[in-house]
Amino acid sequence: MPELPEVEIVRRSLDKKIKQKKVIKVIIRNRNLRYKVPSNFATFLKNQKIKKVKRISKYLILYLSNKSYCVLHLGMSGTIHIIENKKKKFFTNTSFYSSPLLPKKHNHLEIIFENFKVVYNDPRRFGFFQIIEDEKLLTKRFSHLGPEPFDSKFNENYLMHFFNKKEKKIKNFLLDQNFVSGIGNIYASEILFLSKINPNKKAKLINQIECKEIIKNSKKVLSEAIDKGGSSIRDFKNILGKEGNFQKNFNVYQRQGLACKRNLCTGFIKKKNISNRSSFYCNNCQK
Repeated sequence: MPELPEVEIVRRSLDKKIKQKKVIKVIIRNRNLRYKVPSNFATFLKNQKIKKVKRISKYLILYLSNKSYCVLHLGMSGTIHIIENKKKKFFTNTSFYSSPLLPKKHNHLEIIFENFKVVYNDPRRFGFFQIIEDEKLLTKRFSHLGPEPFDSKFNENYLMHFFNKKEKKIKNFLLDQNFVSGIGNIYASEILFLSKINPNKKAKLINQIECKEIIKNSKKVLSEAIDKGGSSIRDFKNILGKEGNFQKNFNVYQRQGLACKRNLCTGFIKKKNISNRSSFYCNNCQK
């Protein structure tokens, strides 16, 4: 599943392309996504101008000219493709973890603009579109999410309060979107490595210094991933034909059995399942 950095890259691509553009029409080929595409979706979007594209956690938000919103979540396998009417681009994919070209199957929805169209492809159909009618409802829709790592609310007091007397493992906390939104499995492993914290460690044992490290390294890892175009751990190239490069910087993720990259560390990277998710860590420097 695309994590915060990958969704941010998609947001930037979309915002650059569709900002201030008017929707001519919407074609829905399959309503049966994770949630059914609303019956009025095509008429609701028609003739709306896209004011901007924003992101909340792993969700894309289209701000519409009638002061309503369209929420898009890519799910496990959703990708967005931009198809030009006249000039043919070799790479159409603005998304991650899939073909750089528009697949022949599973193109469920098309948003048509004057000179191009945006196609939503999703083989597993875990993504969805949702209409939000006003700002109050938008705030309510995402009220369950914790702050993002870049938010000032994600601070020492917040972490210490959450971790107090909790038996839950720290890795599970970083994946809990109610605690902090946007971090997924790849980046949780990398954050804990830089913080020298074992993913199995119980939250109640995390001290104040370790909280500072988690906050600092959450920002560091996600910022670097965004700067490097995200992580391409499968067959992905973006709309410019470039792969995300952050996977070249992995310290632990998918490096089981290899030597630790930390200077002077003699440890090796281990892999362990925690709550059915693969966790990677150094057996020597992560305590």
